[in-house]
Amino acid sequence: MAGHSQFKNIMHRKGRQDAVRSKIFSKLAREITVAAKMGAPDPAMNPRLRLAIQNAKSQSMPKDNIQRAISKASGGDSENYEEVRYEGYGPGGVAVIVEALTDNRNRTASTVRAAFTKSGGALGETGSVGFMFNRVGEIVYPADKGTADEIMEAAIMAGAEDVTSDDDGHTILCAFEDIGDVSKSLEDQLGEAESVRAVWKPQTMTPVDEDKAMSVLRLISVLDDDDDVQNVYANFEVDDEVMAKLSA
Repeated sequence: MAGHSQFKNIMHRKGRQDAVRSKIFSKLAREITVAAKMGAPDPAMNPRLRLAIQNAKSQSMPKDNIQRAISKASGGDSENYEEVRYEGYGPGGVAVIVEALTDNRNRTASTVRAAFTKSGGALGETGSVGFMFNRVGEIVYPADKGTADEIMEAAIMAGAEDVTSDDDGHTILCAFEDIGDVSKSLEDQLGEAESVRAVWKPQTMTPVDEDKAMSVLRLISVLDDDDDVQNVYANFEVDDEVMAKLSA
């Protein structure tokens, strides 16, 4: 069983129970501000901003917060965030990619490096593990949007490349450059998605035992807890028995 996709579901469940809402909103707002600053403040003219707003709404972020994040992009006192990607190996040789938006590269690099080191891993150069992942579009719908066959049919019509359905929902993958067209087609057929974003999908998986899996989960949790870190991806794989323990 692929630990990465299952871990995402575990984190979503735990996140609803444990995460501080303000931290989630802060990360969403930062992405909205950066998207608005890099393009037009109108989501109709700015695909990245449109996706950022859609994902913020899926997390029940208030409209006022979303508008403030957009307005902040045109303010003279807004921070100049940079997009930074870190790559390295975690416990058990698991490949890890960390995406961050930061106004202080030194601070973020130091924090990320410390997290890797404390976990027994090592931060590498950009590109050190990136070749093990593909950049793809990921569109998620809740389970009640349709049966697996219905979602598969809609995804094929939209030009998607792959669909995974389980009790947690439907995950549709497409080529990175097609994310706008595919998500729009799916929205016409199924309504608004739960989330639409670009992700790093592992090409190969690294099997780990329960202890290593727990260490990887702790590393990802530490990284995800940092305000500058937006997303964390890893290519670990565990068997069904271990995954059941981790999900408990």
